[in-house]
Amino acid sequence: MKKRIAALALTLLLPTALYAQEARQAPKLATFQEKLSYATGLDIGGYFKETGEEIQLENLTRGLSDAYTGKTPAMSKEEVGQVLQEFAEKMQAKQVAQLTALQEKNATAGKAFLDKNAKKKGVVTTKTGLQYEVQKEGTGPKPGPNDVVKFNYTGSTIDGKEFDNSIKRGTPLTMPASQLIPGWTEALQLMPVGSKYRLVVPSDLAYGESGLPPVIEPNAVLIFDVELLSIETAKADATPKK
Repeated sequence: MKKRIAALALTLLLPTALYAQEARQAPKLATFQEKLSYATGLDIGGYFKETGEEIQLENLTRGLSDAYTGKTPAMSKEEVGQVLQEFAEKMQAKQVAQLTALQEKNATAGKAFLDKNAKKKGVVTTKTGLQYEVQKEGTGPKPGPNDVVKFNYTGSTIDGKEFDNSIKRGTPLTMPASQLIPGWTEALQLMPVGSKYRLVVPSDLAYGESGLPPVIEPNAVLIFDVELLSIETAKADATPKK
């Protein structure tokens, strides 16, 4: 935050005439300096719009002008540091509050979904809370936790938004079962090769309170449709160790 604000001092001041002549058509940006000035203004304005903090354009341009021209600032370095620190703390508190609210919202929605899904015919709930439904039972061997497995999958949130799909990418994923999220590591060991399972994974067996921004929200319960294609341990064992 401090670096972003400090960078304002290096910005060319946008001509004040542009603000006073709103009725006129904005002049075209021809030179690099014109484009740099305007682009920097967009960046600054966009940033503060995202924060929701009210900014006085008059004093913003005044600060830009004073810094760029070397005029004596209206605030001491100590005052500048204090107000920027206060702003940073305010934004941090706002972000924490937003995160906490989102965590609570998703935790409540996730629990309700899990409770309802557990009552569906064919759904099995394990001791850890993982839920799965067998869509097709394979006839091959079951992988162990350290086996390398190849599988196709789709991932979605409980409101039906798909966030990943190996089938659409056209490439199955090959990974050691132990390096996947805990819910997957557990589920894959239940699946004979050739099986298709639907998994409903509680957040503590997925990405937890932190989530995986921006794709997966905190405390998100996730749904996966998984097809176990093969166990690739033999290939992994044949690879020379470094």
